Amino acid sequence: MSDAADNALVGVVLVSHSAQVAASVAELARGLAGGADVPVAPAGGTGAGELGTSAELIAAAAASVDRGAGVAVLTDLGSAVLTVKALLAEGDELPPRTSLVDAPFVEGAVAAVVTAATGADLAAVEAAAEEAYRYRKV
Repeated sequence: MSDAADNALVGVVLVSHSAQVAASVAELARGLAGGADVPVAPAGGTGAGELGTSAELIAAAAASVDRGAGVAVLTDLGSAVLTVKALLAEGDELPPRTSLVDAPFVEGAVAAVVTAATGADLAAVEAAAEEAYRYRKV
């Protein structure tokens, strides 16, 4: 592996049924990562700007954040999960080492981006996002 790949950060894709929600969560996660230059991309709504999910937008977002260290994809609701699973099953639509992360959308996104900012590998980014299920609010 090259030095550039060794120093690459894990990319994060945030898939929501709403373009505004995906963009806002991406902005929040970036902000809470202290300004680190983590590759994060929202993939929200349909290509026509409506509520829903778009395989094309998800694939483009994943390609845009791929730096060779892997891509963690977090989703909001059921059909977003199904769309990402279908893309993963196709095998050639998403970058190598792309994974669907089972995590809460907002808390998981923040944990994933903050962890990616440290230079952690894909497994550590996934684990941090998944750990967000255990965050208690009361």
